[in-house]
Amino acid sequence: MVCIRCKMVVKDELTRLGLKYTSVELGEADIEENISPAQRGQIKQGLLKYGLELMDDKKSVLIQKIKTVIIELVHYSEEPLAINLSDYLSQKLDYDYTYLANLFSEVQGITIEKFFISHKIERVKEFLVYNELTLTEIAFKMHYSSVAHLCTQFKKSTGLTPSHFKKLKDKRRSMLEDL
Repeated sequence: MVCIRCKMVVKDELTRLGLKYTSVELGEADIEENISPAQRGQIKQGLLKYGLELMDDKKSVLIQKIKTVIIELVHYSEEPLAINLSDYLSQKLDYDYTYLANLFSEVQGITIEKFFISHKIERVKEFLVYNELTLTEIAFKMHYSSVAHLCTQFKKSTGLTPSHFKKLKDKRRSMLEDL
């Protein structure tokens, strides 16, 4: 689950199946009771209708947790990181960062850092499209050290400068789920 609507779909599906849950967060749901294999199958089928999948594999769950932490950090948090990303992920997920980084790269085919940067760039695109903030304000809000750093990373990622991107009216942003 990588968006608020996904959480709503999971909640609705669990309620439809008569399952009581304590929480549904981005990437995981805590169900109060033990579920049978038949119920697990029903959940899986119900989620598939909405393009979501049930993950049973511990490595897949951990990958999803890494993604969720990064998405929450980039898209839903206003606070700058007080520590570097690797330490933050290690503390948040209670795993050694080297293990997390190797697992993520092996399964996803990109590094955690590139995944993090791609989400930051999507957020910057969003701000550029809405045209409510200056580039300086966007750089500050996204915790870049300078406007030049933001522009360099943006151009490296998209092939365009932020100002050229702003001029392209038909340029579509990527869905978070596709990153």
